[in-house]
Amino acid sequence: MKKYIFPALAIAAMMVSCNNAAPKMDEQPAAADAQTTGMKIAYVEVDSLMTQYTFAKDYSVTLEKKSNNARNTLTQKGNALQAAVNNFQQKLNNNGFQSREQAASVQNAIQRQQNDLQALQARLETELANETAKFNEALRDSLNNFLQAYNKDKKYDIILSKAGDNILFADKKYDITQDVINGLNKRYKPGQKADAKKTDEKKTDEKKEEKK
Repeated sequence: MKKYIFPALAIAAMMVSCNNAAPKMDEQPAAADAQTTGMKIAYVEVDSLMTQYTFAKDYSVTLEKKSNNARNTLTQKGNALQAAVNNFQQKLNNNGFQSREQAASVQNAIQRQQNDLQALQARLETELANETAKFNEALRDSLNNFLQAYNKDKKYDIILSKAGDNILFADKKYDITQDVINGLNKRYKPGQKADAKKTDEKKTDEKKEEKK
């Protein structure tokens, strides 16, 4: 049985609008570098985001609970199946069946029990995989929506995701992880799927505007 506690999410690098205005003296060091590179860059530590963003932590608990419930259900049914197999084999060895037909009937029942267990396992794994995919999508929507609002003032040209060693070196002055985590947690209201609902509403409003 696969365990679906949220996976390490590799969020794709996101391009955002370019700011051609001259940097101000009180801007962060990353902004000052734009004078020489012509580009303003920042990055977000994905591991920290996953462990400190309240929505991710809440959903992690939900997924872990569902995973444990599924595992317990399969374990119980698996034990029951094994007991039935052992009982059948014992009676078969001791000539405990009155006829071959009776033995065949019990064997067929065990086979059906095994097929049902396999089907249940496949269904539970699919449900957990779908729930995990739903979480990943909601997390991406939440992060994308926040960064769009966040970048209206910050005006970064590129915001990268840093997960493990996918970025070999990055100066900490470009790290905006804590800003992003604080902003996301401020927007998050427990009981809602982060900003996913807001995203759907926004998309719906945008489609209505396009039709006008």
